[in-house]
Amino acid sequence: MTTATDMLAKYLAAEQAILEGKSVEFKGRKLGYEDLADIRAGRMEWEARVRSEQTPDALKSKQIGGLNVAQARFDQ
Repeated sequence: MTTATDMLAKYLAAEQAILEGKSVEFKGRKLGYEDLADIRAGRMEWEARVRSEQTPDALKSKQIGGLNVAQARFDQ
């Protein structure tokens, strides 16, 4: 299990607990329903990281100046 998948599992568990009406302690903070948006944002960030780890390098786009770019090849 990678760090990204481990963190995603923690965020999913926290989200589920809060939706069940519980409060959770996460990263040294006690979180409740009012923090659900923050937890969901964190979950989405870790989901993106997991997807990135699972995407083969050949399919990943390059970044230049923060913008994603792709290179077209016409020699094939």
